[in-house]
Amino acid sequence: MSKSNIHPKWYSKASLYHENKLLCLIGSTKNNLQIDIWLANHPFFNNSKLIVDSEGRVEKFMKKYNLNYNE
Repeated sequence: MSKSNIHPKWYSKASLYHENKLLCLIGSTKNNLQIDIWLANHPFFNNSKLIVDSEGRVEKFMKKYNLNYNE
């Protein structure tokens, strides 16, 4: 026998926020979502040289493969 009521509630118009600004409405299991990085501020998509790295992974990779890294 299958269990009933095991799936989370689905919000078809969940609000997606970045820096307290509404970006869009999406489907989600949470009603409100806060994000830190999205397409407009992601370094890959806006040709920025800023790399978000809190654990030194980028420096470790650059050193391992003997590549130049200029901030």
